[in-house]
Amino acid sequence: MNRENSRRSDFKKGLDAVEGRRRRTETTISLRKDKKSEGLAKRRAMSSPVPPAAAATDSAMKPEGAAAVETSKAYTAADIPALAAALRQPAIPDATLLETVRGFRKVMSVEHNPPVDEVLASGVLPAFVQMLGLHDKPKVQFEAAWALTNIASTEETKAVVDAGAVPHFAALLASPSPEVREQCAWCLGNIAGDSAALRDIVLSSGAMQPLLQNIAQPDNDGLFGNCVWALSNFCRGKPAPHLSLVAPALPTLVQVLKSDKPAEVKSDALWALSYISDGDDDRIQAVLDADPTLASVLMGMLTDDSTLATPALRTVGNIVSGNDDQTQAIVEAGFMDRINVLLHAPKRMLRKEACWVLSNIAAGTHEQIGKVLKTKGCTQRVVEMATSSEWEVRKEAIWVISNIATGGTDRQVMSAVEAGVIDAVCSILNVNDSKMLLVALDALDAILKLGAKTGKEYESFVDECDGLDMIEALQEHESEAVYEKAVALIETYFGAEDGEEDENIAPEVHGGTFSFGVPQGKMGEVDPAATAQPFTTFNFAAV
Repeated sequence: MNRENSRRSDFKKGLDAVEGRRRRTETTISLRKDKKSEGLAKRRAMSSPVPPAAAATDSAMKPEGAAAVETSKAYTAADIPALAAALRQPAIPDATLLETVRGFRKVMSVEHNPPVDEVLASGVLPAFVQMLGLHDKPKVQFEAAWALTNIASTEETKAVVDAGAVPHFAALLASPSPEVREQCAWCLGNIAGDSAALRDIVLSSGAMQPLLQNIAQPDNDGLFGNCVWALSNFCRGKPAPHLSLVAPALPTLVQVLKSDKPAEVKSDALWALSYISDGDDDRIQAVLDADPTLASVLMGMLTDDSTLATPALRTVGNIVSGNDDQTQAIVEAGFMDRINVLLHAPKRMLRKEACWVLSNIAAGTHEQIGKVLKTKGCTQRVVEMATSSEWEVRKEAIWVISNIATGGTDRQVMSAVEAGVIDAVCSILNVNDSKMLLVALDALDAILKLGAKTGKEYESFVDECDGLDMIEALQEHESEAVYEKAVALIETYFGAEDGEEDENIAPEVHGGTFSFGVPQGKMGEVDPAATAQPFTTFNFAAV
């Protein structure tokens, strides 16, 4: 890393690397919450009624000819004792076994409040796991896997794992039955999406390679989509899985993005890439090395449509948080050509993420800062957002400005000042956010230091937008760091005015005249030491 890159690394993710990582983690958490609220962290296989998003998948999972043999009998929680008793019959006939496990599956496939606790209390969970080993009965395997999937979609995921189901699911990803493979991928996705600990159990089971094989050679679109979704859950969670466990998925994920598959499937692949790239430079480089065209592929996903743009922008943001060469890969792929669309996107999260990406580009080399400043309309839009957008967006816009101010060349900082960044930075000096106050004060310090160096009166710009008043008010701030920074700025750039320096010089009356220029001691006495120095006085006749 050259000297400039080393210097910039202190600012690459904001005030310091720890701060940058914290911001990334908070954003990730908020995005995951949004994603989970949409029902994407876990999926429960429904029977009736079938939600629109699952309708195609539900029908695709039914074995050929299932409609002809499956009874239309409806089951409720009241049937659980009888179903459990049926499973305990010695030498249970195949038809009875299939109908019984199907009955359990139907009981748990209701849309609201499935009676999972009642099913578990009946003691049949070990039987469901045993059914996964009945390789001569694929329909029973399918129904058992479906029932287990619905249990794993609730808060009882760990019960499925503790019952020993994961190794069976991993092995069944190579089942001759595509319906069984799909249902097992679905359940593994639910388990991996529950927690990092359960995800690691899934990864250690050897499920990754057969899952990738099903994506590379799917029997149907339902199988393909569910396997890509499961793969995204294999890669998610904190702490992140070891890179060696998820890196084999990277070429497959890129191929999914290059395919003509639906946006929902590509979105899952993008989320998987965002999970893998969220980390150190080695993880970022592994993503970039997966395919030389990946950066360009990501650029094609950056529109104002949040379905693809949100996870694509998250991945891009992770990449530019790496070293300067990794950031440059995104710049060269044409990111700045798309930035204005993103900065004007209707979705708040897209605008926030776009500013976050910009802030890390602006924390790069002088050439990269220049790209930001030279992109038509970009700086003006950032200034506007820093002043008047939602607070989450304003914060990221201030980071952009601060990184330019603290890391740009003199000419680049002057260009930013001409675009109005002083007003934007001063606009947040009255907020109750100590960290952002420090970011803003650091930016002002850098700008005012340049003004002092070049003879430009930038302090008057600060004063004109009421920034000085707000900085003075920060001398009373509860944060010691904010207080010290505010005092330092005032003492360095807004020192006492000439009139204030002379406040202890009082006029002395000598006969009928006033003499100015002789410093007075306490109680009107003249300081003897002061009178030893020659002074020029002006005498005006007293009226």
